Amino acid sequence: MPLPLPHRGRNSRVAGSRVASTSLPRATAHPPRRAGRGAPSSSHAQRLTRRRHSSEQVPPGPEPEADFRSGKWLQERAGGDTRDSRQAARAGMGSRHRICSREEVVIPCASDNDSGSVDLQLSNLENIEKDPSSLELTDSNISDIVELSREPLTDSFRRLTQKDPLSEAIVERLIQSIQEVFDGELQSELEKLTFLRSLSSLSRTLPYDDTTESFIHSHIEDIVCILNMLVEEEPVHSLLSSVLQEVFVTIADLSYQGVHLLFGSEDGADLFSLITKSIITLPSVTTLIQLQEIMPSGSYNTECLYRQTFQAFSEMLQSLVVEDPHLENLDTIFKQMDPWLQSTKDHERERATASMAQVLKCLSRHLSLKLPLRFQRLGHRVALLALLCGDPVKEVAEEAAAGTHYLLHVTLRLKCISYDKNHPSLRRTMKKCRELLELYNIKRFYSCPFKIAQVFEVFLNSNELCQFVMTILDSLENLKHPSTQQSAGELLLTLVKNAESRFEKVPEIMGVICARLCIISQPRVRRQIINTVSLFISRPKYTDIVINHLLCHPVPYDRHLAELWRTLEVELPSTTWILWRLLRKLQKCHNAPTQEKMAYVAVAATDALYEVFVGNRLRAATFRLFPQLLMTLLIQIHHSIGLTMSDVAIPSGLYTEQEMSSEVTPLCFAIQATKTLLLRTLCWQEFNIMEKNKGWTLLEGKECHLQGVSLLANALLERNRLLAHKVMYLLVPLLNRGNDKHKLTSAGFFVEREGIKSLLPCILDLLCETDEKIVLLAIQILLQLVGTMDFTTLTAMMKTLFSLFGDVRPAVHRLSMTLFGASIKSVKHTDKKGVENQVLDSLVPLLLYSQDENDAVAEESRQVLTICAQFLKWKLPQEVYCKDPWYISPREAGAVCRFFGKKCQGTVNLLAQTLMFSKNAKLPIRRAAVLFVGLLLKYVDHSELRMKGTDWIENDLRDLLGDPEPSLRIIASRALFRVQKVGAEPDPRQSVCGLRNLIRCLPT
Repeated sequence: MPLPLPHRGRNSRVAGSRVASTSLPRATAHPPRRAGRGAPSSSHAQRLTRRRHSSEQVPPGPEPEADFRSGKWLQERAGGDTRDSRQAARAGMGSRHRICSREEVVIPCASDNDSGSVDLQLSNLENIEKDPSSLELTDSNISDIVELSREPLTDSFRRLTQKDPLSEAIVERLIQSIQEVFDGELQSELEKLTFLRSLSSLSRTLPYDDTTESFIHSHIEDIVCILNMLVEEEPVHSLLSSVLQEVFVTIADLSYQGVHLLFGSEDGADLFSLITKSIITLPSVTTLIQLQEIMPSGSYNTECLYRQTFQAFSEMLQSLVVEDPHLENLDTIFKQMDPWLQSTKDHERERATASMAQVLKCLSRHLSLKLPLRFQRLGHRVALLALLCGDPVKEVAEEAAAGTHYLLHVTLRLKCISYDKNHPSLRRTMKKCRELLELYNIKRFYSCPFKIAQVFEVFLNSNELCQFVMTILDSLENLKHPSTQQSAGELLLTLVKNAESRFEKVPEIMGVICARLCIISQPRVRRQIINTVSLFISRPKYTDIVINHLLCHPVPYDRHLAELWRTLEVELPSTTWILWRLLRKLQKCHNAPTQEKMAYVAVAATDALYEVFVGNRLRAATFRLFPQLLMTLLIQIHHSIGLTMSDVAIPSGLYTEQEMSSEVTPLCFAIQATKTLLLRTLCWQEFNIMEKNKGWTLLEGKECHLQGVSLLANALLERNRLLAHKVMYLLVPLLNRGNDKHKLTSAGFFVEREGIKSLLPCILDLLCETDEKIVLLAIQILLQLVGTMDFTTLTAMMKTLFSLFGDVRPAVHRLSMTLFGASIKSVKHTDKKGVENQVLDSLVPLLLYSQDENDAVAEESRQVLTICAQFLKWKLPQEVYCKDPWYISPREAGAVCRFFGKKCQGTVNLLAQTLMFSKNAKLPIRRAAVLFVGLLLKYVDHSELRMKGTDWIENDLRDLLGDPEPSLRIIASRALFRVQKVGAEPDPRQSVCGLRNLIRCLPT
């Protein structure tokens, strides 16, 4: 015989589900019989239990409803009007399985009698400011701020008639019946309901019965297992019995007594997930009614049964947070509801939102927080509710607004207990919150969800701000309705705008934004997302972070990233900063040590500059930074010549899903960016000149690149001299400290420049560079500037040029002599004395280099030698211009030596200068020098030579006797013989003295 169950304060059960009679008395809530146990009258959990099991009917007076939820919504959730309830009653349904009227809806953990306004009382805030260390800040002040007083449970729940507790015999019989279920199995619905009601009744004895406490705690795993089995056995997508409702009631009853079946174990978590899914995934009420018409469910009214079951589920959730000081239960509930709050099905989303609203309402009424708090991801929770406030389904939006209302209250207390009581930012936060709430009615959140971001932003820390943003961005993938997407965009933009620089995980945020752009089709929402990026990039703290992330995408940028670069919306003061930081990314690549491959950032930054120029949103900054932009892009062109994308250090995995086109090269990005820069800065004439003269083709060529640079420089000088001057003055650092590419491009720009005296020292320094092209460009520039130089600069340059005579680079050798000759011509008459020695010292080198094997060098030497002779007012013999080598034209060589030997006697040590060239690397120069030494001996003062000694000459000549070239050995041998002959000649003075002595010895 099944064990009869006590009544639980409800009307008679449905006949098929009810025990015929009972011998058990009703449960009472008398004080406990055991010392040391808390009195039930003082326990929240026991009062809630009495409320649930009392037979006293709820007074029929309706509770006032909150002003943010429509009456229709409440009526629907309350089971319809009274007339419908009476019809259900006439159908024979017990009150346990129906809600007879709206007044009979039991919401034990919350009431709707709050005022509906959220206001901050100035007096409370003043008290905070006067006494910041007061502990009252985290309790009474917060309650006053939001007008959500913490009602005692005796006020929240109507007073109930108290009955006697269960006897020990009844407790034992209940335990025995439950134990039988553990040992057996449940077959019929009656057995299932009997087990659940027995367990629920037994739970009421926990506060005062040790046997019950021991029994239930030792069989929690068994209870969870059976409940899981009962839920699984219920038909999917239908509601044909009240078993599911009884499961919720039983779990709630145990929760009120501190026994949480759904927490603390993996099985409990699985049960929680299962029962949540079982109620949330039920078809909509309309569908359930239609199913009932097709498949009648006997005496059950499906609609009424659904509403009661859902209400039981909601109450079960509320029972979990009545005493939740650390908010870990709330966090678990949110995790369970998270996927359903984001469901694509309206009725699932509505149920989840309504459930969370009731949970938050219950919690806000009975907050008693203690550290440590375990409520995670507050930013994510706020963002979810904020999105739901903009839901196209009105009921969902209204419930979400209510939930947000209560979550704000929870957040206020949560933050106050989390902050140090003396934390100054807490007072600032409360003040800002008050100012916002004076402007907004929180219960109208559903009409303006973006206000949620403004109000909650003041309470969210950096990590929670990131959670909020990431949740909004992640939701864009699932939000199909246009209005919801717009709400998401507004929320995101509002939060970022108000939170200013309190974000930390900006790269992650940028990553999600870039990934979501491709799925956002609404222009307005795309604009909001891009404006969010604009806010981040315009703040100096995040500028480099955002740019770095955007540069780590494949080039050329897809249409979404291209749109982002082109449509950045930033305030005017920030435009220059952003463009400058992007430019610096490219310049740093140029300044880095030479690598085997080009840095990918250089290519990405170049493409980004192109997109920015195309969008023209940073127009003012583009004009301001034009000189730097132009020169940097020209240098990038120089770096990119001849490279393909295989020559770029592309980050691994960047092109996993697409293949790089062979037509895409670093050079094409640099050229298109340079062209767009000229067009956007109104340099149309310059652009036209480049087009007409094939300037872009010249820039792309390895050999003719510098010609293209010079053409562009000349075009700027002709059409926009002031702009050209700005460019050139910016080149000075590049001329001094840049690498070869810097100096080449910069020097190429200067080829067309005149009258820039202040830059001459920098250009003169380029003469000492090792790169031939840099030196040649510097000489070309100096050839145009030589006429403007002052005497000091001119003499300094001539000394440098003299050192380049004989340079192994033929072009440098030749042009250095050309510039030297031009320098001599430009010397003023009054300054001629000052450079005469330099001119005389250059004669021997020029004369010997006229014998160079390179015809161009030899010819240029003769030309410059003529200029030197004119300067000295000499007339050179025609033999100087003889193109035959001296060693096969001894007559011409003798005539040249005779001329220079006589002209330079006493002024230039021709012999010493010539002997230095006997060690020249070039055979023609060595041979000419040795030949010249031998011929010069006729025109030097022999006595003076003997006084100095000839050893230094003989030693150098002897070294040449071992030269592998026979002609040189023969010439050296002859020269050595002549030197030795001079050394062996007697001194004329000694001969005269000997003659005089001889004469004296003769007899007179």
